[in-house]
Amino acid sequence: MNEAIRAREVRVIDDEGNQLGVMQPFEAVRLARQSGLDLVEIVPNSTPPVCKITDYGKYLYQLNKRAHEQRKHQKGHQIKEVKFRPMTAEHDYQVRKERIVRFLSEGYKVKAMIFHRGREMAHKEVGRAKMERLLKELGDTVQVELGPRMEANVLLALLAPKKGAVRSTQAAN
Repeated sequence: MNEAIRAREVRVIDDEGNQLGVMQPFEAVRLARQSGLDLVEIVPNSTPPVCKITDYGKYLYQLNKRAHEQRKHQKGHQIKEVKFRPMTAEHDYQVRKERIVRFLSEGYKVKAMIFHRGREMAHKEVGRAKMERLLKELGDTVQVELGPRMEANVLLALLAPKKGAVRSTQAAN
């Protein structure tokens, strides 16, 4: 800004968006001061750097507002977790399955995890059968991003909603 600009020449744009041409920074600062404004370097990496005659506070406000708008339109990729055990009762299994369906219909990714403890580690096939049953029952509404795999004592699968399936499940409710 103003005297902090160290380039030999700068391309200057006035406050209305008109190009004033390439000039030395001290001339551009003089023009900005005559208008009662500041000289702000907006594209420092170009040759020559582009500077604009504008109110610096207004420029910062617009940058902040633009960044806020970009953040507002981004959807954070959150992953919801649903935990099972190999011996989870039928009713609890159904409740967790419905929770997975709800999360998927809201557009979240879901990490389905089956925890094995103690002697359950000797019978991993029970947990694997429960996971395969879950994936089969979820069927076409889910896309398996990371297949059922063991990590230490946890069998996990990463599920994501299929494109188009999100709307159909919401319409059914």
